[in-house]
Amino acid sequence: DTTIGYLFLNGIYEQIKINSNITILKLVETIGKSERTIKREIAKLKKEGIIERVGSDKTGYWKIIK
Repeated sequence: DTTIGYLFLNGIYEQIKINSNITILKLVETIGKSERTIKREIAKLKKEGIIERVGSDKTGYWKIIK
C-alpha cells in the first residue's frame, strides 16, 4: 500500500522504533510536519495494525505490531 510506504518513509515508524515513548510533539519537532499531519498518519498506522498505543497518552508507549 503506497500510503503505508509513505508513512514509513516520512519517519514516524522509524522514530517510534527508536523511542517507543516518543510524544506527538517530539515527532513534530523531529519530522518537521504539523501536529495534525502526525496524528493523521499515526491513525493510519494504527488502523493498518502496524502500531498501537499501550496505556494513556501521558504515560503510555507505542508498541510495534508489524
